[in-house]
Amino acid sequence: MIVVTGGAGFIGSCLLSYLRKKGAGPLVAVDDFGKKEKEKNWKGIDRLLRVDRQNFFQWVKKSGSEIEFVFHLGARTDTSETDEAIFNELNLEFSKKMWEFCASKSIPLVYASSAATYGNAEHGFSDQSDIIPQLKPLNAYAQSKQDFDLWAMDQDLAPPSWYGLKFFNVYGPNEYHKGKMSSIIFHAYNQILKTDQVKLFRSHREDIEHGEQKRDFIYVKDVLSVLFFFYTKEPNSGIYNLGTGHARSFLDLSKSVFETLKKEPQIEFIDTPENLRPNYQYFTEARMNKLRDAGYHHPFYSLEGGVSDYIREYLIPAKYF
Repeated sequence: MIVVTGGAGFIGSCLLSYLRKKGAGPLVAVDDFGKKEKEKNWKGIDRLLRVDRQNFFQWVKKSGSEIEFVFHLGARTDTSETDEAIFNELNLEFSKKMWEFCASKSIPLVYASSAATYGNAEHGFSDQSDIIPQLKPLNAYAQSKQDFDLWAMDQDLAPPSWYGLKFFNVYGPNEYHKGKMSSIIFHAYNQILKTDQVKLFRSHREDIEHGEQKRDFIYVKDVLSVLFFFYTKEPNSGIYNLGTGHARSFLDLSKSVFETLKKEPQIEFIDTPENLRPNYQYFTEARMNKLRDAGYHHPFYSLEGGVSDYIREYLIPAKYF
């Protein structure tokens, strides 16, 4: 039995579908299933056992012995949220209980960390264990992820194998429900359909041109492949980056969306909201040698390839993964 928390969400629902296609399971999805906008993410997955997040630790008292692996992907991910209590409850305390459960039952654990923990990247983007305590996150969400990473690294009692994955900018199908937190590809696609143009934030740094802010964008299909690698191979435990290792600009991304839709690029630059400017990351790029050294050698989608596949196979036909 494989447990996936956040099973009604973006990456979690894609992972459940991916595991089903691989013949793995039985599958257990843990989440708040009362949100109608998420229903299509999981309703097409057959033989799926659903457990409400609030009842999970009561449920495991009866069925915990059947669990062979846990993917703990559920979290509060709104980077604009400022209520630290929410993050402490959902991202920190729930994660500690999950860790302690997996450790007590000798169950391997993958959990979602975040590239947001790197803050302004004054220490770069290395996932080596000696660098992680030096990181300085820029918002409450990122701090909650950093706090759990540090807590996990400090534990003597641990799951037999455990992996904290620092997700960079993930995009792909099943993010329809995320609203403002959806990927820029999703927003660009919908903007072009409505207005034939894309709006991007201006750069507010003299050394960076408008649209040349860069992120490490990773297609969710690559994320699923890496997650399955950890499930099947169980390399050395620790915290790993999960990006492509290649930063690309928002301008590149927007042009890829226009090209896929066979439209001429029309881009308008707008001011970055003042409340976002102090914490705005102008560059992210995962160092991926740790994952490669662990034995993962599959190539990642290029930005152009991922954007094209996402739009043609999912957004245009409004399909789910």
